[in-house]
Amino acid sequence: MLRTELYADPTNHFLHDLVLESCGRNAAKTAIVDSSCGRRISYADYGELVDGLARGLVAAGIKPGEVVAIFLPNSWEFCVACHAITLAGAIPTLLNPSYREREVRFQLANSNAVALISDGPLLQGISFAELPDLRRVYTTRTPSAGAESFASLLRASPAALPEPEASSEVTLGALPYSSGTTGLPKGVMLSHFNLVANIFQLLGPRCAPLKPEDKILCFLPLYHIYGLNVVANPALILGQTLVLMPRFDVMRLGELIIEEDISMMSLVPPAMNAICVSAEAGTFPREHNLQWVKSGAAPLAPELPRRFTNLTGIPVCQGYGMTEAAPVTHLGYLEPDLYLPDSIGHPLVQTECRVVDETGNDVEAGTPGELVMRGPQFMRGYWKEPEVTASVLRDGWYWSGDIVTRDANNFFRVVDRRKEMIKYKGFPIAPAEVEALLMEHPAVRDCGVVGRPDGASGEIPVAFIVLRDEASLSAKLGSELSGFVADRLSHYKQPREVRFVSAIPRTPSGKILRRELRDRL
Repeated sequence: MLRTELYADPTNHFLHDLVLESCGRNAAKTAIVDSSCGRRISYADYGELVDGLARGLVAAGIKPGEVVAIFLPNSWEFCVACHAITLAGAIPTLLNPSYREREVRFQLANSNAVALISDGPLLQGISFAELPDLRRVYTTRTPSAGAESFASLLRASPAALPEPEASSEVTLGALPYSSGTTGLPKGVMLSHFNLVANIFQLLGPRCAPLKPEDKILCFLPLYHIYGLNVVANPALILGQTLVLMPRFDVMRLGELIIEEDISMMSLVPPAMNAICVSAEAGTFPREHNLQWVKSGAAPLAPELPRRFTNLTGIPVCQGYGMTEAAPVTHLGYLEPDLYLPDSIGHPLVQTECRVVDETGNDVEAGTPGELVMRGPQFMRGYWKEPEVTASVLRDGWYWSGDIVTRDANNFFRVVDRRKEMIKYKGFPIAPAEVEALLMEHPAVRDCGVVGRPDGASGEIPVAFIVLRDEASLSAKLGSELSGFVADRLSHYKQPREVRFVSAIPRTPSGKILRRELRDRL
């Protein structure tokens, strides 16, 4: 075992306390550069903002254990809100800023959110009627009818901050939503201990070579656990400078790499591919200080990291994880004798792994099997979903649903993604969510959605449709059905291809046989 030590003991540490301690140690350093507005925030100022916002939330009536939703793109306000909410004793739930009304309302209702922090443009067309738990809505930069100003929460308040009512092992530090291995999105209950343990696993010896002097570029969305707990939280705890982009734009990325002297960034495979195209076109900077990049969220095709390094000179470290693991379980190496960018590397310290067959028995090295794991970073369970929790957390082991191989040197490689999930440009799509919406269309009798491999996007969603009346089939109907989804769910969830069939293959119990649909592709 090459990884045997944590960076520090995660026991009894709350995430916000570690961030505030870093603010005290690094007061004069720049904590955040928000490229969306040009604001630069020192660690001293960041600590004051977090403390002030936490007191403002308490004064606004937020109670310990209540849920506060953040519906924002990457911004300084997102970071401050996330840490202030937990300092106030509440739980942040994080919404994708591309969500449409249907998705926003589902997460607010399911999480029982009592307050929402967002911005005017994001709230256009969203009704908050029949959300009895939601008491207050705040906007950060642009006003919205019926919403209060985020700035009002930052006014000096004498409100006292609550003392923790329970240990960090049971107090939730974040409630991101994930589709798990199947079904509609579910709240993933991550305790402060889960989050801090994963950070300390990442920062331990022979793991992620992050340094306090690093300047980290983050375009990965902070609502996603990859951006939040692999990039932002470790950066602020170490005292690094975190440069935020609201979204990926390869030209702006190249400019910021030079302007801010970026030394490290995390990627997803489609972004890596876009940088390769930019480098081949001569538009990616040739002279830079980038020392390495991490790739995650979706498997890397073996040739992509080689192409990327040949074009940019930057080595690639591939990792693996899931929201339920806060999120990292495996990470590769940069040392020449251990450099295998096509592999997800070794497990992190204190992460035990098994590779099992369909009967749950361990398989030999090199044989594909399901990855089963346990460690301090794994979630407490799914929010209000005890049966689904029990199906993936069995006797303390998390059953990932991913098929991997492990070689004789304990290097892991992902063979197949989770059986039902579709990964479009690194974003997970739950087929059941798209299918449930398509079934609302009056022309659809039955449907099934699967992913088709795509060189640029990883996978694209393809919908197989059974019509109520075959006579309704027209040249425009496929586009109409795609648009029906696009109007109601995030744009990346819409089917890029629609195929009309006479029947959807199902098991006797009614479950869709997705492998048969994929075989048709």
